[in-house]
Amino acid sequence: MYVNTAKEMMLRGEPAFGYALHTGSPIAAELLARSGIDFLLVETQHGAWGHDGATLAFMAIMGSPAVPMARVAKNDYTYIGKFLDQGCMGIIVPMVDTPEDAKNAADACRLPPRGTRSWGMGRARAYGDDYLLWADDQIYCSVQIESATAVKNAEAIMATPGVDGCWIGPNDLGLSMGIHPRDIPTNDEHARALETVVQACKNTGKIAGLSCSSPEEAARRVGEGYQFLTASSDANFLMNGARASLKTMGR
Repeated sequence: MYVNTAKEMMLRGEPAFGYALHTGSPIAAELLARSGIDFLLVETQHGAWGHDGATLAFMAIMGSPAVPMARVAKNDYTYIGKFLDQGCMGIIVPMVDTPEDAKNAADACRLPPRGTRSWGMGRARAYGDDYLLWADDQIYCSVQIESATAVKNAEAIMATPGVDGCWIGPNDLGLSMGIHPRDIPTNDEHARALETVVQACKNTGKIAGLSCSSPEEAARRVGEGYQFLTASSDANFLMNGARASLKTMGR
């Protein structure tokens, strides 16, 4: 049996930190998986991943301490099922605005009678012949709260059976509120919206998550009640390291 250690940590009330994978490189996935990070998020909504590449990323992460997770491109039964069948142990679903959206996401992650996931697996069989007996409990299902409508519906969304937590997309949330992402750090209305979602998670016993802009922000946000936090990405590490090197060389 595979134990989703990131989910286990969060259920104990501890934070789990992750890095997003944007570049489409399984080698980057393999290296970061052995960095000590709690989970890696294969970013298929905005990143350079196709289905085959994402499967290679799950393979690269497997056997490391990091938990393989993915953001699917949209709230789609087939997308979600195919990633789970290939060994993804956490699914993040974008643009969930209503309890109905949340139910569709959760149902796609769970086998009957808890959901509607189809019985079958691809490379997930590498976890063992008993995979389908424990998958429902170990898979982490997170929905994205990233619109003003979703904030209004936050408590009903988080109360949906099968939803383990949320991952707030602060930039899309800001845009939906008429706030440019550059103004988010100083905008009180945006801060109140985040607080509303965190409180909804507390009220329903679910896990609050946030896409953070840096490791420093991720560490700070733990004190605000967030437990599922992405702190940076392979692309950011690459660019920041290159820029720092150029600065050191006087360029």
